[in-house]
Amino acid sequence: MRLRLPLVAAGFRAFSGIFYTLLTGAEVPTVRSCLGALLVLAALALGREALSFRMLALATFLVMLLWPESLVGPSFQMSFSAVIAIVALSQSSFVRRWLAPRSEAWSARALRHLAMVLLTGVVIEIVLMPIAIYHFQRAGAYGALANVVAIPLTTLVIMPLIALALTMDLVGAGAPAWWLADMALSLLVNLAHLIAGQPGAVTHMPALGLSSFLLFAAGGLWLALWHRPIRFAGLVPAAIGALQLALLNPPDIMISGDGRHLGIIDTQTGELLILRDIKSQFVRDNLAETAGMSGEAKQLEKWRDAHCNHDFFVATMRRGGRDSHLLIARGRDSVPERALAAACECSDIVIADRWLPSSCHPRWLKADRNYLARSGGLTIDHEGQTIRSVAQGQGAHGCWREPEPRHPRPRPTTKPDQL
Repeated sequence: MRLRLPLVAAGFRAFSGIFYTLLTGAEVPTVRSCLGALLVLAALALGREALSFRMLALATFLVMLLWPESLVGPSFQMSFSAVIAIVALSQSSFVRRWLAPRSEAWSARALRHLAMVLLTGVVIEIVLMPIAIYHFQRAGAYGALANVVAIPLTTLVIMPLIALALTMDLVGAGAPAWWLADMALSLLVNLAHLIAGQPGAVTHMPALGLSSFLLFAAGGLWLALWHRPIRFAGLVPAAIGALQLALLNPPDIMISGDGRHLGIIDTQTGELLILRDIKSQFVRDNLAETAGMSGEAKQLEKWRDAHCNHDFFVATMRRGGRDSHLLIARGRDSVPERALAAACECSDIVIADRWLPSSCHPRWLKADRNYLARSGGLTIDHEGQTIRSVAQGQGAHGCWREPEPRHPRPRPTTKPDQL
């Protein structure tokens, strides 16, 4: 009678949220989630609507004030996009009618809420898919089903058990709680492996362009922020982005910034061919993700269209009814300049992790160490004759000066001696 119980409950929940954040290490994504939860609790304590775009705008303002660089990161984009989807879904007339109180059995009410959880998960998966493809070149299909089990298991079982184990460790009696936490964590990991192992669980896609990503973002925000039928106009840019995604083709050639690692896609077999035996799984995964492929890569020397010796690969790439001759350096030994210049003369693209002499003039692109030092990594679309570099995505910074590729020149009528 003397205290407002919602205010007291919000205070206890705020304390629990802060304790949870500190318990998990107070990483930036967790701190952002904690700020959002505190704003929701403040709205509840003040008698306002908990989930609203005003709350989300305030949380976004605080995050941008403290961590402005997070705007371009996947964590910020995914977390706030998911919350926008939840708020927009909860404020829709269909969901309000679906969750409205009615006279029914508790089992029917539980099924309605379970269906709402599944619907929310599906909507979040759809919203997050373009972001995941843009940043990670992959998207999951069964995340909504997995989260129905994973989120309650983590929130209601795993984290309380860890907190209990840490508390019991004060008197040296935390072993039983740690054993239970280990069993719950093993269940969570097994669930992740089970879902990930299903056919179609992970879809690999080539790198999504910035224009397509912005179309998805603009269409999604328009759908979420408007309440009248005009909101469905947001489907237009989203559909254009989806069409661009469906027509997206992986690059034909991928070159690392130092020129040592290179990947070529064999269109006939769909395999990824690499220049060297890459010991680093990180480099191998980057090449595979950029190509939108999974599975093991093969050595370039096993390519049927390639001929190699100790120093160079010579390959012919056939795309769109036209051929291009590639000259790829693989060694560091000295090569006669005249022979190298002759080989460059009859090549369309020359790729090397060392400096090549000025006498090397390929018909289209000379990607040697000097070029790559200014451009960064490259992807080459052979059929469209387009080159994308890391420098193009870094903005107009003084430290980046992207060299212009050579325009294709007519082929010589006679071939010089090969290397």
